[in-house]
Amino acid sequence: MRLFGWVHAGLLLAIVLAAALLAFRSRQQRLPWSRVRLVLGYGLAANELIWWIFRYSHEGIHLTNLPLQLCDVTLWVTILACLTAAPLAIEVAYFAGMAGSGMALLTPDLWSPWPSYPAVYFFLAHGGVATASAVLVFGRIQPLRTGALWRSYALLTAYTMVLGAFNGVVGANYMYLCRKPRNPSLLDWLGPWPIYLAGAAGVGFVLFWLLWLPVRPRAPTSRQAGS
Repeated sequence: MRLFGWVHAGLLLAIVLAAALLAFRSRQQRLPWSRVRLVLGYGLAANELIWWIFRYSHEGIHLTNLPLQLCDVTLWVTILACLTAAPLAIEVAYFAGMAGSGMALLTPDLWSPWPSYPAVYFFLAHGGVATASAVLVFGRIQPLRTGALWRSYALLTAYTMVLGAFNGVVGANYMYLCRKPRNPSLLDWLGPWPIYLAGAAGVGFVLFWLLWLPVRPRAPTSRQAGS
């Protein structure tokens, strides 16, 4: 798939439109919130389990191909958020899911050419996470709490440190902490290893902060405070 070619751009546009439409209709209460989030949650779970059956029936299960990538974890956190509407799960799904899946969608690291099943799965999974996160937050199913940015970033940092240690023990490359992906990505602009790790941490925080701006709790205006 050519980066930002017609197929790639069309898929990105379809995901953005689906997320915007579902979030808007949920916000206007034209769709039942509980039904929307449950359909998204069970749909994401079914898509992931089918992928696991396909993948591990071909590869087998090894320490280097476990579902431990950031997008794997945020996918299941997003499923939990959809099924339970738990505030912490929604916070992590929104920040880590939107940032991680957004970057993955912009610079896809596909295993096989489009429209093979692995490529279709990639866009269904990452697009589903981004869509579900947008619906949960922008559809006003659950507002984010004060401090959501810091909690989510701290959890992401802790997970990255644990996964980095695991990579060192088993020789894996989860979250691309040991080497960059083969396909072009933002990491190519952040220098060699290990310098790009610090750059990625900074970019991640900037993305979290940008995601926080449109949803942060608003301070009451002077007129509202006096009323």
